[in-house]
Amino acid sequence: MFESDQPAKVQLVKSKLEAQKITTYTNNTYMSFTTTPTATMVRVMVNLQDEQKAFEIIDELLKETELNLNEN
Repeated sequence: MFESDQPAKVQLVKSKLEAQKITTYTNNTYMSFTTTPTATMVRVMVNLQDEQKAFEIIDELLKETELNLNEN
């Protein structure tokens, strides 16, 4: 659904989805090219029946974030 190595972004997405009554699940994974983890990725997942609505919310959030970055 949504994946990032930045906890603040993950928390923002998670809170936006939960505000719309979408149950979220998080899963930590490690990006490992050797035996040493290089970064922690956190994945936000939702139930399949909520997936379309969640994609729309995340897409809107990403558009807002992109606009804010372009304005600075």
